[in-house]
Formats: sequence, structure tokens, C-alpha cells
Amino acid sequence: MYNLNVVMSKQKDKKYKLGLVLSGGGSKGFAHIGALKLIEECGLKPDIIVGTSAGALIGALYADGYKPEEITPLFSGREFSEFTSVQIPRMGIFDSNKFNKYIKKIIRAEKIEDMKIPLIVMATDLDNGKAHAFAKGSISEIITASCSMPILFNPVIINGIHYVDGGIFHNFPVSIIRNECEVVIGSDVSSIIPDKYNKTMIGIAERSYHYLFKANTEKERELCDILIEADKLGKYKTFDLKNIETIVQIGYEAAEHAFEEFLKNRPIAALIKNYSTKTNK
Repeated sequence: MYNLNVVMSKQKDKKYKLGLVLSGGGSKGFAHIGALKLIEECGLKPDIIVGTSAGALIGALYADGYKPEEITPLFSGREFSEFTSVQIPRMGIFDSNKFNKYIKKIIRAEKIEDMKIPLIVMATDLDNGKAHAFAKGSISEIITASCSMPILFNPVIINGIHYVDGGIFHNFPVSIIRNECEVVIGSDVSSIIPDKYNKTMIGIAERSYHYLFKANTEKERELCDILIEADKLGKYKTFDLKNIETIVQIGYEAAEHAFEEFLKNRPIAALIKNYSTKTNK
């Protein structure tokens, strides 16, 4: 596989050696599982993870000790109705209590600070109009808040403050950990916007959020040392739980391509890779 360890020793004054950033993106976020699988195969493990929405969910499960291949079955083959229910709209069309309870059931750690890998989850403080980086607190509540797209889902109240989807300000929160990490690997699934969309209340809301999320990721992408982006995800809808295995594979292939490009553009690293391949034969 890809030997990145020498490349990753370029700086010594940072708190963390390797940081991992996982974007929001609804069901497309399951591509992060494939990226994690390749990262593990390369013998790498993040020292800190930061994620938004779907990225926060996948990151939390991994930080809790799940292997990538153990995460997929937790959601594959399920229905959207298992995680939410329609309600008379007051603060949102869908009630996310079922999702909150499911997260509490499958994640072993009760609080973020109890995770095996340090984790930061991005949410939006709706009351004060600012981003909030959670590094402690109830993991199920915080993940639910980070995933709660306004209008579609109820805000989550934490310590008296209403929180919604972290993607409003930081859908790909690379800058949150950039200065603390020697190397940052980012997996971004938010930049792909489908050509077609449903002209319904939900379809228009999804479309609007796609544009919003894409707009605040552009500068963040430039901060990654290795940027994983899957350009084959455009046809998958936000709440698609029927094609998870395919989405995971797309994420894996995108990570392979990103690592190959990273090594190709660094001659010394490429030589190390070739030498490693020869000596292992």
C-alpha cells in the first residue's frame, strides 16, 4: 500500500501528527467509510477527527472504536422512517428523536471526551448566529444537532441553546484543526450537486442547503494536505439508504486516487513507495 509515514514527519511542532476532516453531505457521507478503510490499509490512524453532520456521525463511530467495515451494517438496508417521523411542523417537518435514540444505542461512549480518538463535532448556534465546535458533552445530542438541517428537522436544545446543522458555517471544517496538525487528510463529499432535483418543499430545501454547504467549503479544501473527493456521488439523494455499499466503494476508490496523486506529486515519497513495494515482494 501507500507509505506516507516519511512524508508525514515534515513538521514536529504540532500537537497532532495526523488530523482527519469529514464533511457533511447526507447519505454521500457514507463515502467517508471507504476513505477510512483505505487510510487504515495504509497503516495510518488519525490522532484527531473533526466532522460535520454525516461526517460527524461517521467520525464519532470510528472514534468510538468501530472498524470501517462495522459501520456500514448499522445503516445499510434501513429506511429513513426508522430514524425520524413526520410531525405537524412547528420547528421542523421531521422529529429526530428516533435518530437520537439510535445514536445513543450504537455508540458506546456517552460523552465526546470519552472517545478513543479525540473528536470535534461542528454544529450551528442558531440563537447567536455562530459556529460551535463541540469537544465535550452528550455525543447523541451533539451528533443529532450537527445533522439537523433547519426547516427539515427540529433544532436540538443543548444547555438552553438551539443548535442545527454545522454545515451552515463549517460543512468541511479543516480550519478548526489545521494549525494543530502536521498533516491533514480531508474527505469532502459536499461539492457534488445533482443536476436534477425534486420541485417539492423538501427537494428545494435540500437543493438550497447543497449550494450553501458548497460555498463554505471552497477555502477549506485548500488547507488539506490530502484531499479526498468523490465525483461519482452526484446522483445519490440526501437520505438515500439503499445504496450505502456502493457509496462506500466510491469513497474507497476516491481515497485511492487522492493518495496516488499525493505521492505522484512528491518525487521522494514516490521513491519510498516504489522501494517499499519492491522489498515486500
